[in-house]
Amino acid sequence: QGQLVESGGGLVQAGSSLTLACEASELTLSNNVMGWFRQAPGKEREFLAALRWDSRLFGDSAEGRFTISRDNAKNTVYLQMNSLKPSDTAVYYCAASPHFSRSQSDYRYWGQGTQVTVSS
Repeated sequence: QGQLVESGGGLVQAGSSLTLACEASELTLSNNVMGWFRQAPGKEREFLAALRWDSRLFGDSAEGRFTISRDNAKNTVYLQMNSLKPSDTAVYYCAASPHFSRSQSDYRYWGQGTQVTVSS
């Protein structure tokens, strides 16, 4: 079964940039749609971005500030986040799906999440 491991989270100041990484094992990124989601305390999990080949989808919170990319040689997908705000504080998850979708129910494999905290 596919496994995903996120890294790169941490504590940053508002206005900073941060890049999260998600390394896959027993799963080939190029054969899957890779997505990023986040969940803030007391809120539902929110779609951020998805990547299929060279096509991308973005959620409202990510549009214009976040980018998603993939390194097939490293079997790793990235989420670059710019102009971070305190409201971006959440646990960030990567996930893999056979469908090019914003819906978390379409994603079959999930990482354990990495915490991002943005201080004001």
